[in-house]
Amino acid sequence: MKLLLNISLIFLVCEGAIADSIYQRLAVAALARTSHSISYDGSYYALSYPGGDVPTDIGVCTDVVIRSYRALDIDLQRLVHEDMSENFNLYPSKRIWGLQIPDANIDHRRVPNLQVFFRRHGNELPTANDPKSYRAGDIVTWMLPGNLPHIGIVTDKISLSTGNRMVVHNIGRGPKLEDMLFNYQISGHYRFAPET
Repeated sequence: MKLLLNISLIFLVCEGAIADSIYQRLAVAALARTSHSISYDGSYYALSYPGGDVPTDIGVCTDVVIRSYRALDIDLQRLVHEDMSENFNLYPSKRIWGLQIPDANIDHRRVPNLQVFFRRHGNELPTANDPKSYRAGDIVTWMLPGNLPHIGIVTDKISLSTGNRMVVHNIGRGPKLEDMLFNYQISGHYRFAPET
């Protein structure tokens, strides 16, 4: 019995280490996005599927998340589209944008859709005002003034002035690493690593 318990404990520790490495790699991929010159442009584009992307020199906040996951060979376009195709009524696309069916060109590029997807397929965590509640690779959403949804990725970089983890996001000036975790009302906090 003791041997089985030890083996189970080793498995859980190893499983946790694998998941942590995915989140750490996601944070590193997000940091790499800050080296790209991106003009803020949320225009609708017809994309290839799966693996479609808008032109590499444009993007919005969701594109930081999409491209960071793509660096880990995780295609949110495909994952969100597949889930929406099976569960369209659980997503806000009809209520907010008047859509009647999923649209693989844009659905994954909308913060409210990503919130539903991460809630359904990841871990939804408390939206605490405690910096210790956030770790590298976490996805955070905010509601900006004017009722505008926003999304970014938490990194392992710590702000010297506040002690908060810094975030990679695109709020209109291209992907940036900034100490802004608590600058706006947090509307969601998630960890997502797809099942293998």
